[in-house]
Amino acid sequence: MTRYCVASDRHELIATWGTGEGDLAAAVAAAPVGADIGSLLALARVLTQLSSAAWHTYTHPASAADSLEPNSEGWRREEERKQFSEVVDAISRPNLPSGGTLTVSYSSLLESAHRVGRALHRIGDPQLVEGVAAEVAVELAAVESAELGDLSGRSQQAVLLSREDASPVQVAAADQLLQQDPFGPDDLFRGIDPTAASVAAAHWLAAAAEVTGEASGLDPTQVVLEADNIEELPHESPTLVLGLINDGVSPYDAVTSLVRHAMQVTDGVLPDPTALREQLEDLHETLARYSGEEEPDFTDVALRLTPLDPQRPACDLLEDLLTAIHGCWLLHSEYEGLDHADTDDVEEWDDARAELEQNRSRERFAQLVRDTATRHRGRLI
Repeated sequence: MTRYCVASDRHELIATWGTGEGDLAAAVAAAPVGADIGSLLALARVLTQLSSAAWHTYTHPASAADSLEPNSEGWRREEERKQFSEVVDAISRPNLPSGGTLTVSYSSLLESAHRVGRALHRIGDPQLVEGVAAEVAVELAAVESAELGDLSGRSQQAVLLSREDASPVQVAAADQLLQQDPFGPDDLFRGIDPTAASVAAAHWLAAAAEVTGEASGLDPTQVVLEADNIEELPHESPTLVLGLINDGVSPYDAVTSLVRHAMQVTDGVLPDPTALREQLEDLHETLARYSGEEEPDFTDVALRLTPLDPQRPACDLLEDLLTAIHGCWLLHSEYEGLDHADTDDVEEWDDARAELEQNRSRERFAQLVRDTATRHRGRLI
C-alpha cells in the first residue's frame, strides 16, 4: 500500500510506496501555511488507511472466495470493490456530524474515504481537497491496473503484496522469464505479482524435480529434501508443493491454497481446525515415542501454523521455490557424471576452470528443465 507522510519543513503532503527495489516518493499537495502539523498528520494517517483498504480488495479478490452468494465472503468482497466509484465523491463531500450523530459506512473503503474528507474539512483548504482527490484517483487506478496484470508505475507496489488469486497475464509473464532463466531472474521480483510468479515457479520446480529424479533415481517429491544434505535449503514449502503437484493438484491451486492459508493466519483466523488437530496428534505421538512418556511435556515445543512467513507469504514462497530449483541443480550435478577423460583431475582445476564447468553444468540442467517444463506446459495453463 501507499504510505502518506508530511514534510513538516515544507508543509507538504508526500506519498511513498515500495517497488521491490526500494521506495519511491511523490509530492501530493502543499498544505496551507496556517495548517497545524497535527491536522496534516491526521490526514496522512487516514489516507494511508484508505490505501490499505483499496489494496485489500486486490489482495483479497472476490474471485478467490468460495461463493458469491448474498452475504457470503465473496459477495462482501464484490460489494467492497464496487465502492471504488464512490470514493472520490466521498472525499469531496464527506459525511459530517449532524445533530450529535454521524453516518458511518459499512464499507471499510468508503468509510476511509469519508474520514479523509472530514480531515480535509477540518483543514479547510479547497486546493488541498482537489490535490488529495486527484492523488486518491491515481491510487485507485493503480489497484485497477494491478488487477489487470499491469504492474507498471504506481501499480508496481503489488510486487510486495500477497494475493489470494493469480492473474493469468502475470503467470504467463513469469513463465516467460523462467523460460529465459529457470533459476529465476531478478525481473521476477521487480515486475511480477509474487503469487502469480510462485504459480509459474511451482511448475518449473516440478520440472526441475523430475529432471533431478531421473538423474538420481530418487522420488521427485523428495529431491529438495535430499538436496538439503548438500546445502541448507528452505525445503518444507517446496516439498509440500511438489507433493501436491504429484497428487494431481495444479500449480495454481497448490500455490494459492498455501498463500491463502498463510494470509488467513496473518488475519488471526484458524483456517483448518481439523488439520491443526491432526498436526497436534502427530506431534503428540512423535514426542511420546522419543520421550517414552505417555503424556509428553509440550512446554518448550512450538508448532508452526504455516510453513510460510505470515507477513509476506507469497514473496517467501517464491524465494523458497526458486531456491529449491537451485537445490535440484546441486543434487543433479552430483549424479551428472561429467566426462573428464580429456581434462586434468577436478582437484587440479583453478578457479576459472571450476567456474566454467559449473556454468556449463547449470546451463545443461537449465535446458533439460526447459524441455521438461515445455512438455508439461498443460498443467500451468
